[in-house]
Amino acid sequence: MAKKNEQYVTHIADIRTDFPQWYTDVVRQSEMVDYGPVKGTMVIRPYGYAMWENIQRELDARFKATGHKNAYFPLFIPESYLKKEAEHVEGFAPEVAWVTHGGGEELAERLCVRPTSETIICAMYAKWIQSYRDLPVLLNQWCNVVRWEKTTRPFLRTSEFLWQEGHTVHESDEEAQRETLRMLEVYREFSENVLAIPMVTGRKTDKEKFAGAVATYTIEALMQDGKALQSGTSHNLGQHFAKVFNITFQNREGREEFGYQTSWGVSTRLIGALVMVHGDQRGLVLPPMVAPLQAVVVPVAAHKGGVTEACERVREQLEGAGIRVLLDDRDTLSPGWKFNEWELKGVPLRIEIGPRDIESGQALTMRRDTLTKSPMPLDGIAEAVSARLSEIQRDMLKKAQDYLHNHFCDAADLDAMGAALDAGKGYIRAMWCGDRACEDAVKDRFAASARCMPFDQTPVGDRCVVCGKPADTLVYWARAY
Repeated sequence: MAKKNEQYVTHIADIRTDFPQWYTDVVRQSEMVDYGPVKGTMVIRPYGYAMWENIQRELDARFKATGHKNAYFPLFIPESYLKKEAEHVEGFAPEVAWVTHGGGEELAERLCVRPTSETIICAMYAKWIQSYRDLPVLLNQWCNVVRWEKTTRPFLRTSEFLWQEGHTVHESDEEAQRETLRMLEVYREFSENVLAIPMVTGRKTDKEKFAGAVATYTIEALMQDGKALQSGTSHNLGQHFAKVFNITFQNREGREEFGYQTSWGVSTRLIGALVMVHGDQRGLVLPPMVAPLQAVVVPVAAHKGGVTEACERVREQLEGAGIRVLLDDRDTLSPGWKFNEWELKGVPLRIEIGPRDIESGQALTMRRDTLTKSPMPLDGIAEAVSARLSEIQRDMLKKAQDYLHNHFCDAADLDAMGAALDAGKGYIRAMWCGDRACEDAVKDRFAASARCMPFDQTPVGDRCVVCGKPADTLVYWARAY
């Protein structure tokens, strides 16, 4: 059995030498996801979907606490809607899937399969909004979207994925800007306190912003291979879409005015971030707040009297305390096999109970994040497990924060930038003159991009990292997924 247990984990690629393959191995072998029959699609299996449900629950509560309500809009969008905003259609055209026939007949107008919902939601807002009394409109939608990606990877980039998209309308640009930044902060706080992932936040360059937006703001995570991952965005849309779709309202002075809009979203990509930020050679390492199972109880020598009963009592106590727990009482597998399986699946806390543990009035616990074992009294175990899970959540965030803090590097010229990128330093802080040609040069030479212009614009020099001209804009650059 020892040899069998060893083989159970050797199918995962080495995280140090082949990070992309390690990622694919982990998400598939942990039964989070599998490939769909159509190229670029994925099947989210129950274990992976449970993570998405936990993400949904936490975010949805935050959206509703800030006054937003959920709605649902159609999957199919008339081509004429998408074409109304030229910049928008240009940005999405390469990724759009089209429906040309329905019921065996050719459609009079092609239908776009939703890549994002600005256009169809704007058409409805134009019908619903007449007066400032109707504002603000604060809606959110949980749905799927389709973007025909050429290169795909489960959770990170697929042709169809799940997400939420908020869409709001306001009386003024100032109010819309406050909403844009408020929702960015909701994302940042959620990522930190639920996912245990610290984020870099800031504004996207015009090249990187959402098609049709006045400004795009982003949360960016850093993976263990030194690459960034755009994890969520919040857009100030200004009046662009309102003018195209005639979203007008009578303002407080009695004059007709166009509405000011925002949109914002995160997707199942967050699950990919969880894997790549926290995982290790044994598989997933999940923060308790989002883990499908927070604890697993494993009987040791279950055939001996009282063991199964003791494990069941512990399970009942933990479940009664609101802890997501499973008693693994499968009698066809050894405890060692079970240990490997639950380590692969990243369960934050394992609780082992055998005859000796019962005699001593304690269980043996193992933290998945540190792989450290320690005894825990059976008396009051629910409270002790709750406290341990909170400790794990805090420690995982601290570890990720330390990693992020240690992966910033300043660069004054392209040679320094290239060396830092090749060394996997993470985010390269460098000044930029604002010229699109310089931004393109970084992309062409290093396959790196401007991840954001951080809110803290404390300079690291006074010259553009590319052309050497005077520069007053600090940019975080990185290679990215």
